Amino acid sequence: MRTGGCLCGRIRFTVTGPAVYPHTCHCGHCVKLGGAPVMWWVGFERVTWTGEGGEPTWFETFPGKAKRGFCANCGSRVAAVDCDIPGIGISVPALDDTSGVDLAPVNASFRENAVHWMSPVPDTQHSPIG
Repeated sequence: MRTGGCLCGRIRFTVTGPAVYPHTCHCGHCVKLGGAPVMWWVGFERVTWTGEGGEPTWFETFPGKAKRGFCANCGSRVAAVDCDIPGIGISVPALDDTSGVDLAPVNASFRENAVHWMSPVPDTQHSPIG
């Protein structure tokens, strides 16, 4: 079990289950949504929204297929749901403790879009997408 939340604290959550497929993503959506050249994601079986803000506000990045959750108050990106991937994706920086070795990225999605000056994440587990 791990805990996390947004910058202002209105969105809080608890995730359960093992960390699944921690990876970075360089797709155009993640870059724009994160305001950075890369986002860092990990999957979990289940999330329970515990903060006073409840569940995050969802934005459908790919209508009917994928949505990203953020805090409507501070803008922090905290979660993702994709129709073809079980569980929930959590933005690793939204976790209270990001030091677990099970959170180390095993791949980078859309690595062909990565900025040239950033060292690539090793491909230790093939990406199911991008």
